[in-house]
Amino acid sequence: MDNQRLLLWSALAVAVFLNVQAWQHDYTSAPEAPTAAVVPAGPATTAATPAATAAKTLSDSLPGVAATSAPAPERAPPAAAGTAAPRSVPVVRVRTDVLELAISTEGGEIREATLLRYPRQKDAPDQLLSLLTVEGPDSPSVLQWGLTAGGAGAEPNHKALFSSVAGSYDLKEGQRELVVPLTWTDGAGLTVTRSIRLTRGSYAIDLTQHVENASGAPWRGRGYSQLLRHWERAERSMWNPETSSFKGPAIYDGRKYQKLEVEKPNPDLLPKAPITGGWAAALQHHFVAAMIPDPALPAEYGLEVQEKNFLLRVAGPIQEVAAGAALDFKEKLFIGPKLQDELAATAPELDRTADYGRLTILARPLFWLLSHVHRVVGNWGFTIIIVTFLIKLCFYPLAQTSGRSMARMRTLAPRMKLIQERYKDDREQLGKQMMELYKREKVNPLAGCLPIVVQIPVFIAFYWVLLESVEMRQAPFLLWVQDLSTRDPYFVLPAIMGGAMFGQFKLNPAPPDPMQAKIFAFMPLVMTVMMAFFPAGLVLYWITNTGLSIAQQWRINQLVAVEDQKGRS
Repeated sequence: MDNQRLLLWSALAVAVFLNVQAWQHDYTSAPEAPTAAVVPAGPATTAATPAATAAKTLSDSLPGVAATSAPAPERAPPAAAGTAAPRSVPVVRVRTDVLELAISTEGGEIREATLLRYPRQKDAPDQLLSLLTVEGPDSPSVLQWGLTAGGAGAEPNHKALFSSVAGSYDLKEGQRELVVPLTWTDGAGLTVTRSIRLTRGSYAIDLTQHVENASGAPWRGRGYSQLLRHWERAERSMWNPETSSFKGPAIYDGRKYQKLEVEKPNPDLLPKAPITGGWAAALQHHFVAAMIPDPALPAEYGLEVQEKNFLLRVAGPIQEVAAGAALDFKEKLFIGPKLQDELAATAPELDRTADYGRLTILARPLFWLLSHVHRVVGNWGFTIIIVTFLIKLCFYPLAQTSGRSMARMRTLAPRMKLIQERYKDDREQLGKQMMELYKREKVNPLAGCLPIVVQIPVFIAFYWVLLESVEMRQAPFLLWVQDLSTRDPYFVLPAIMGGAMFGQFKLNPAPPDPMQAKIFAFMPLVMTVMMAFFPAGLVLYWITNTGLSIAQQWRINQLVAVEDQKGRS
């Protein structure tokens, strides 16, 4: 009875946990973190559309350059939104085996980034996902980069016009790398050549700005990159697990990973001093666009929010290019899915963008095990089944002790019921008689608690792994289950899960209280309804775990029955 009561509360605890997380996401502000500086933009100027106005105002602002030995030139004020007609500039098309980019010759702005291996929906393979775009409901979403000397005179910033020797670049068969060059000159001896280097099979992009100074005077400037993103608050719903995933900016300061709120900016969220070894990224479910500055140089981070747009910026240190000398300004981008091996190889802790929440300590080893099994099996559904079996095997000794206790409780159920009927009006004597029965029969009624308690965090960690791991996005299993990261379209797996839970209920000792028995009998239906909209992979895990528990408990019941028969003979 105590074990089944704990099972009920454990199941309810899972539901409460998920709902509390949803409530915290929707109605509480982000927790304060040490070190940060969110820079809100000033009031937006009026224009034809508020979103376009805010985007232009944010995009036109440039990081200044502070001089060390002489006053810095005044930074030119941002151009007023809507005052100048937009320029028609050439766009360079770039295609690799995994990415297709549209790069404007105005500042080398990446205006489109389409993932060639990731359709928006599995049943529409021709509708590919674009992480960066200037059209559609998620626009504007662009990446800008450049060099600034403080805004005095011509400078190769993200508004400068560059030239390209070709209008398109394609990664040919057998070619490992593709380099796209863009060139700018101020006409007075300063020449900047931007190189965008892409590699076969990779979503990492190397950016190099090669500055040649033939002007006869030293040139001082700093490199920067910035992500301009449109942001809409997603309505959180437990019926749509995808809405649980964080969408917005995040940074890593070399020590701590921090997600940043857009709707309620906190003035203490970004590093106030330059840091090395960090990065900044715009996150969404399964995908990320990240800026990684030169890890050997300190960089400053900034976030500006205006209406439904945010600008996440990274600016490197001031560097001087002597007359007659040359210097390279380097950084990296990552625009693609949250493939954890590639993220980790691109920058330290960049794989943290595959965010498993508070149970990361459990989820990461779980994903590691899943990924290694998948390399052998090749099917994520069978991988989940095998890993569930391995987890069950790890906890076998603990579950064996619990199962024997529950089997003994089942054999004692008639005697327990007699004691409860005899002392139903005397709670003190009832407790005393029950404890004497447990002691005499060497039964611990709490022995079944620990496996259930251990199972709850593993279940939740499994939930986040299935929800956040892009490796399982649109991954098929068998027959009608063609996407383990979304719900079963025909609710067959939840129905099987409910039947398995009911079978487990019948196998365990029934509560003496008729009302409790009805509640426990109804619990499988409640769990079936709740799990019907959860990822099919998670339901598959629960079915496998329940099936293994039934098989184990059935075998233990047989062994205990044989032992009791021998004891009586």
